[in-house]
Amino acid sequence: MGSLTREVPKPMLLVQGKPLLQHILERLALADMNEAFVVVGYQHEIITNYFRDWPGSLEFRIQDPVNGAGTAARLAKNFATNEPFLLTYGDILCEPEEYVRCGSILDQNSETVAAVAVKAVDDPWQGAAVYEDNGRIREIIEKPPKGTSTTRWNSAGFYSFRPLIFDYLDRLRPSPRNEYELTSALDMMLEDGLELRISAIQGEWRDVGRPEDLVAVNASPSKSTNA
Repeated sequence: MGSLTREVPKPMLLVQGKPLLQHILERLALADMNEAFVVVGYQHEIITNYFRDWPGSLEFRIQDPVNGAGTAARLAKNFATNEPFLLTYGDILCEPEEYVRCGSILDQNSETVAAVAVKAVDDPWQGAAVYEDNGRIREIIEKPPKGTSTTRWNSAGFYSFRPLIFDYLDRLRPSPRNEYELTSALDMMLEDGLELRISAIQGEWRDVGRPEDLVAVNASPSKSTNA
């Protein structure tokens, strides 16, 4: 987001007059998820001050150093208290029903240790290509070269996990870009033969990752942005 985040952290960028993170928390509440653990870093004071009087249960934790989604997720180990939980990035907008659908994958499949939300796109080269057979994931390829993917499923930026994920997060090593990647934990789980399944998004969804995404979501009000 470049200059747009010089004075505010990305989750506080405004969408239809409210911070991105507020939209996410409101939708989680509509999905009956009223307890949230929020990992913050850059200009974290702005976030914690804004949500000081939030009606739901919020716990904040500072990630220091900010070195990847894997270490950020690991901070939630005590919060999860050995129960399945939902993890979402702070720039993903979707309808509340999608959170419920993603969580229900674990309820419906006792052997499944993680569900990965996916969205059908023309080419998942800007995200992560997810390959599956009958709903079970066999491979995830991060940032595949444009035009090389034979799947249309793109990882949509939120997941449901059983607590087993923390065993794999503890084993993470730095990636080539010197970050501890959440996707590396998923890869290790697949290598160990564990069952990961997709949760296909059926409603509206948007990754607000670039300036043009922010412009588009503010220019086109929808059920997803007004939830």
